[in-house]
Amino acid sequence: MPSIDIPQRRLGHSGLKVSLVGLGTNNFGSRLDLDASRKVIHAALDAGITLLDTADVYGNKGGSESILGKVLGEQRKHVVLASKFGNPFDEQGKLRGASRRYIFQAVEASLRRLQTDWIDLYQVHRPDPGTPIEETVEALDNLVRQGKVRYLGLSNFAPWQIVEAQRVARERGLAAFISAQDEYSLLQRKVEGEHAVVLERYGLGLLPYFPLASGFLSGKYQQHATLPENSRLTTTPRLGERYLNEHNWAVVEQLRAFSESRGHSLLELAFSWLAARPWVASIIAGASTVEQIAANATAASWQLTTDELLSIDQITAAPALWDRK
Repeated sequence: MPSIDIPQRRLGHSGLKVSLVGLGTNNFGSRLDLDASRKVIHAALDAGITLLDTADVYGNKGGSESILGKVLGEQRKHVVLASKFGNPFDEQGKLRGASRRYIFQAVEASLRRLQTDWIDLYQVHRPDPGTPIEETVEALDNLVRQGKVRYLGLSNFAPWQIVEAQRVARERGLAAFISAQDEYSLLQRKVEGEHAVVLERYGLGLLPYFPLASGFLSGKYQQHATLPENSRLTTTPRLGERYLNEHNWAVVEQLRAFSESRGHSLLELAFSWLAARPWVASIIAGASTVEQIAANATAASWQLTTDELLSIDQITAAPALWDRK
């Protein structure tokens, strides 16, 4: 696949640059085996994608990190490798959280699986109510000073929790967080408002996950038609129940018509709309095939006008879309 000129953006107020479109690797080791994952990874690198996002729990607990470690080889030094810790790693729920003890254990395990000496972006997967944020920030600062981690990020933190984490880091002269990873798409706009204000105020770049609303905005779903086999919304009932309702179908059909009337696809609209948000640094998108990589890599190139953005807001900004838990 020929290299695509994917824009690079700074991640928050840091000097770290990432590709506007990143690769999410949640399905490596679960839906995709080693050979299939290798094809997707190589296609992403060939296309100019530099941000690869994983987590210790992805791929049936460690599978995704292990595959990245086996596949990247010499290419590892040319990518921004991001991982996460904190979600339950064992059935008993003992391997989890953001305590100093667990952080030191989790990072060593991730480094072994990734076959690397450092992680470019190490992210707290979700808040740990059982651990003071001071302990978490100090432990992560230790990893930065040791060179095992280059930058720090947060995921699924409420605005007040982001403020508290950044306050602790700045008051104590510790490494601050440069990114936040949260769900954000045309069908889930909860990040807007206070959350976005906090991101800009405290210098964090947003890494949206589920940018296609678990595939609903990919363009492959048609109302009153048979759902695609082996798709996330088909195989994961909770996601199907969350997105596949009459209201969302109506919104998606309006967005599809809006895109096609301007010579673009629904996929291009979903990516380009996110790219137009000033706080978005890189769009984390999963892929199962080389063809999906090619489509994702070019999908954020539509330069939406102010009038087009206002029209999209009119279609999507109904209160029912803002929080569907």
